[in-house]
Amino acid sequence: MPKKKSLPVVYKPIGFLLGWTSGTLAGMAFQKTWKMIRHEDDAPDALDKNRGWGEVLFAAAVQGAIFAVVRSAADRTGAKAIERSTGVWPGDDKGGRD
Repeated sequence: MPKKKSLPVVYKPIGFLLGWTSGTLAGMAFQKTWKMIRHEDDAPDALDKNRGWGEVLFAAAVQGAIFAVVRSAADRTGAKAIERSTGVWPGDDKGGRD
């Protein structure tokens, strides 16, 4: 059985940078999306006394969906780039996050 190549150490900082960047982009995308949906600059948060449960939970669901999509797109793009440049996929064979 051939020995699996080990992933270059360089992927860890690249993964961190991709995560940070994708979080920033997701935050900006959520702000624009919320403004389009509700025509408000600020989305409600859990401690906003003047907002109802439905509005707070809806904002959290929209934000979570946007963050998950942006992070997955960034992770996948980074993994494909590493594989193209090194020939090694940066994740393990089990799948899953973290």
